[in-house]
Amino acid sequence: MGGTVKYLLDETKIPRDWYNIVADLPQPPPPALHPGTLQPLGPDDLAPIFPMELILQEVSAERTIAIPEPVREIYRQWRPSPLIRARRLEAALDTPARIYFKYEGVSAAGSHKLNTAIAQAFYNKQAGIKRLSTETGAGQWGSSLAYAGAMFGLEVRVFMVRASYNQKPYRKAMMETWGATCVASPSNETASGRAVLAEHPDTNGSLGIAISEAVEIAAQNADTNYALGSVLNHVLLHQTIIGQEAILQFELADDYPDIVIGCTGGGSNFAGLVFPFLGAQLRGGRKVRAIACEPAACPTLTRGQFAYDFGDTGHLTPLVKMHTLGSAFIPPGFHAGGLRYHGMAPLVSLVQELGLIESRAFNQTPCFEAGVQFARSEGIVPAPEANHAIRAVIDEALRCKAEGTARTIAFNLSGHGHFDMQAYLDYFAGKLEDRGYDDAALQAALADLPKVAA
Repeated sequence: MGGTVKYLLDETKIPRDWYNIVADLPQPPPPALHPGTLQPLGPDDLAPIFPMELILQEVSAERTIAIPEPVREIYRQWRPSPLIRARRLEAALDTPARIYFKYEGVSAAGSHKLNTAIAQAFYNKQAGIKRLSTETGAGQWGSSLAYAGAMFGLEVRVFMVRASYNQKPYRKAMMETWGATCVASPSNETASGRAVLAEHPDTNGSLGIAISEAVEIAAQNADTNYALGSVLNHVLLHQTIIGQEAILQFELADDYPDIVIGCTGGGSNFAGLVFPFLGAQLRGGRKVRAIACEPAACPTLTRGQFAYDFGDTGHLTPLVKMHTLGSAFIPPGFHAGGLRYHGMAPLVSLVQELGLIESRAFNQTPCFEAGVQFARSEGIVPAPEANHAIRAVIDEALRCKAEGTARTIAFNLSGHGHFDMQAYLDYFAGKLEDRGYDDAALQAALADLPKVAA
């Protein structure tokens, strides 16, 4: 039991369909609302910024949606991604737990984000779109969309959260190598960016602000659409290829996880691994504990309200029901830039409300401590975002040691940290601060949530 499963799946076993958890949930998700009328959105409301195929996926209740062959063809460059038994980490922890990680850092862009970037670029190209605008936090999504744009001949413009833009110049270089344009957000290129700069000229920015800028550009140009790297249903759908592969790989290993873990910012890599396992559970299969791990400085699932809110700071997006800290909330600067989002995917939020998952918040210093221990055991330097998941994995493995229980733990190593080495240098130099958020600012942001009738 528990043999190392690396590339035991060949490319012919890449799933042919994405999995949609909506089909198996005990209740349908609340609808997205028009920001002006507060009425449920129709497909035409989203048509100015998304191609119709993605809109239909966004509202679909079908259990499976076929992956187009041109998308699967590009997936073959790195999929199936390896499921690896972390034996050296197990030995270092002296734990009876069996620890596996699904390693998404093998993609060209170095993270799981490419799974949806390729799909979104394909559908936009098919619809005749010439350009895509988007936001990025840590730069993994911006890098992925830049690569996908190169694959399908689309221009890409990326608004990168200023804190990460300053911390991670090589991510910008990576995007530009693939032909994309990268701009620090908030910027002077958009009305929403200029409004933020007028009030907060020294701001670190946030994903909510960057989303406003990207949506504004798409809405104003008929040949341009918006692409989102997390949060929305169709994005989470595309990521479920991760968990579907993992289920097949666990069959080959003659094992099955008791606990599945992922870091959460918008929710895409967590959902990608966890939703197929939850779906199997909901259909009568084996129960798993699912743990979502987030930063204590931006504690969306652990401190946010489950309420309708805007997905962006400039209030250009529809209202979705999700765990939110308020669209005006700007978290402090910390190195896990991909987790600095005020909201959580509506579907991840809903499964927490249904009691199907649990969530934990961690400060960044113990997360980097966990990431370094993992790197020294397994040889892979994790992205700062993934360190949150590794922190929870180590905690659970040590609990198994204390209890003398041999549980199987699986987590998604969503990407490598090769462009995040300044964060590790800061950690080794003792410069990382476990900065808390401004509670008064959080309460003010929550008090300003849109008023939506039950």
